[in-house]
Amino acid sequence: MRSSHIGLTLLMLLAALSLCDTQTHTHTQSSWSASAGPEDPSEPCSTCDMRQQIKSMRLNAIKSQILSKLRMKEAPNISRDVVKQLLPRAPPLQQLLDQYDVLGDDNRDLVVDEDDEHAVTETIMMMATEPDPAVQADGSPKCCLFSLTPKFQASRVLRAQLWVHLRAAEEATAVFLQISRLTPGGGRHARVRSLKLDVKAGAASWQSIDVKQVLSVWLRQPDTNWGIHINAYDNAGNDLAVTSAEPGQEGLQPFMEVKLSEGPRRLRRDAGLDCDENSPESRCCRYPLTVDFEDFGWDWIIAPKRYKANYCSGECEYMHLQKYPHTHLVNKANPRGNAGPCCTPTKMSPINMLYFNRKEQIIYGKIPSMVVDRCGCS
Repeated sequence: MRSSHIGLTLLMLLAALSLCDTQTHTHTQSSWSASAGPEDPSEPCSTCDMRQQIKSMRLNAIKSQILSKLRMKEAPNISRDVVKQLLPRAPPLQQLLDQYDVLGDDNRDLVVDEDDEHAVTETIMMMATEPDPAVQADGSPKCCLFSLTPKFQASRVLRAQLWVHLRAAEEATAVFLQISRLTPGGGRHARVRSLKLDVKAGAASWQSIDVKQVLSVWLRQPDTNWGIHINAYDNAGNDLAVTSAEPGQEGLQPFMEVKLSEGPRRLRRDAGLDCDENSPESRCCRYPLTVDFEDFGWDWIIAPKRYKANYCSGECEYMHLQKYPHTHLVNKANPRGNAGPCCTPTKMSPINMLYFNRKEQIIYGKIPSMVVDRCGCS
């Protein structure tokens, strides 16, 4: 963990030095042009070229940062077609997607102080997979095993809900939904939850069941996690529970939604100088930059498909007060030692992201330090 943090810090320092060198070089050219006479209007704007270069570097840095903070060596190889097959058509996922439609990108005055190294997981949606043959008899049951990852900690689990889709009943009926724990040998399964539901005729539905206690047992005793068996019988003895991806039932398989707690956070006020792309401002300023994940070819990111990342550009007076902690490191790392202060982010905030990991689990988490909230000279 420590070596990873040092490596990420060195990358950020090198990026900062590169940006400083770019801005210093451009500033020198601008000063020379001013002393030689006015620029030819037909010549490209040197400041605009600098901004374009910084934007390109920022986009490349964002791609590397996201993978690093998600502890990924490379982007998951999940195509758009696979995403459509795996996405559950269920209420909790739709609620998360609706949040992006409603909230959009808001430039907040309140900024959260976060750990800037790795993502903070908030919600994990685990798709059901087929259990080990050791718990099956004649290839049955086909459902449901939920693979737990090391990031699961019993002390962080706030809520665990099992979501089951019920087929439409021909008539209004009572449904007895049963959850049993699978055990090796394929013998009798131990029932862990039982629920009676009243359903209307002709109406399919999603049902959620609290399984926090079951999950807690699995976390304390991982060797007991062989999966569960789900049934939902109506009065006529028909099993209405969808437990496999039959044609037309894609996205309706059971899944588990686990809500995890976050660490403590602190809020404070922040402000800064903002400019638009056409601004004549020469001082250090924050400029808009929208990142489009579809342009990256990253279909594994479910939402947001794009977000406002912003970037810093502009000139800094050499005598500007250097009040930020990393200033000393940047200056020490600069072999020339005379570049002066650089226009860099002095405050950044996280984004919430919904994405698939390599195990094809849906993760809803907070990715720190992805939005430039304020720029300054350091």
